[in-house]
Amino acid sequence: MKTDVFIAGGGVGGLALAAKLASRGVHVVIAEQLKRESPVYKGELLQPKTLAILERLGVLDEVEENGHVIDQLRFQEVHRNRGSTPEEINLTELSYSRVASIYDHALMVPHEKTKEILRNKGKEFDEFFHYLPGARFMGFEKGMAKVKRKKETFYVQAQVYIGAEGRSSPTRDAMNVHVKRKDYNHHFLTVTIPRPESFTKGKIITTSSCFLGLFPLPDNEVRTVFLIKAGEYKRIQEKGLESLYQAYSELEPELAEGVRTIKDWKTVQLMIPFTYHVDRYYSGNLAIIGDAAHTVHPMAGEGMNLAIQDADVLGELLAWCKEEGKNYSDYLHYYEDIRRPRVEFLLNLSHLSALVYSFQYEWWRKFRMKAVQRIYDDDQLHVKQMLNISGLGKWDFTLVDRAVQGSMLPPRQKRVSDQKQRQYLFSEAEDYPWKRNEKGRIS
Repeated sequence: MKTDVFIAGGGVGGLALAAKLASRGVHVVIAEQLKRESPVYKGELLQPKTLAILERLGVLDEVEENGHVIDQLRFQEVHRNRGSTPEEINLTELSYSRVASIYDHALMVPHEKTKEILRNKGKEFDEFFHYLPGARFMGFEKGMAKVKRKKETFYVQAQVYIGAEGRSSPTRDAMNVHVKRKDYNHHFLTVTIPRPESFTKGKIITTSSCFLGLFPLPDNEVRTVFLIKAGEYKRIQEKGLESLYQAYSELEPELAEGVRTIKDWKTVQLMIPFTYHVDRYYSGNLAIIGDAAHTVHPMAGEGMNLAIQDADVLGELLAWCKEEGKNYSDYLHYYEDIRRPRVEFLLNLSHLSALVYSFQYEWWRKFRMKAVQRIYDDDQLHVKQMLNISGLGKWDFTLVDRAVQGSMLPPRQKRVSDQKQRQYLFSEAEDYPWKRNEKGRIS
């Protein structure tokens, strides 16, 4: 079998890449080892930059119809009272509307629904889009991709091979890259439960020793993320589901009924957070995207978004090469040039967010509470935080910013203008610099 581009892995990143390529007349083969929907939890929060990409793919309307809008991030600090309602001691609301963009919200969408929409989009271009479910990528032999489907083993010859396999990546192994990894002192339990219809806002609830993230989904459901100490899962299981019911109810009484729909620990997934980043995104005619290249701490909700954003840049680059008659391998460096520093920046941002919730001390909680409140009180901090996590741009934090956040300097009173922050939004020329003509303009 011959094709222009071979993609190992049919997750959201691989499918977004394949749909873009097929829509531009690039022949693509996707080998996806799963035959049906996966029960394993994966990213559901689509950030504003991802929504912009999905609009260019022509699927945003359908994604919006199947999603729940998150226009704010609420951070609530409480005193947990055993057997009764928690006492709120601070509430801070950060808003996506502070970013100067028409994409002024995030969206919670069931992961498999996002995959389905992207897969169906690719199928609209069936001459170029070739999706192989139940096909396992086995690595490379004689410069070709070796694929096993049912009892048949066959080879795919392509001009470019893309690894979108996730954390276990034969493509990454073939590239012989260096992987830098960080581990954390906490794990997460995650499960989707029913929510009251009135419970519509995303919220992170914390005490000095507890963390519960709540992100509403469509159909009156909510994705819950509960922080535990590393290695504590077995002990928590031994205490029984009643202890989980109690913890949820004492942190968010509105979910006291919904949490009791959990009848078996099998429905609760243990997430072990760690981050890693490779030192190269491509080698020869091989490239990797998404979790094959980087994994982000789930605190910032960026993992799936980084995969789709990788796919956007790489897809645009490969499609341009096809249209202009360029050699794919000669231009793959642009993909790494654009994506690697942006990913590095967000990895560091998510790492700092993880540290904020990693220590169970009352003094640390007081520091965290003030730091989060300062992001709201100081508009420049507010804008920078939301712009950066949105993926729409990059605006570095300065020493003055950190001094303000750490209460060493007072909050600044000046409101950041839209004109000012637009300087830090990514332009098309920054996203796709290879398109610049001799005058430096996008052709």
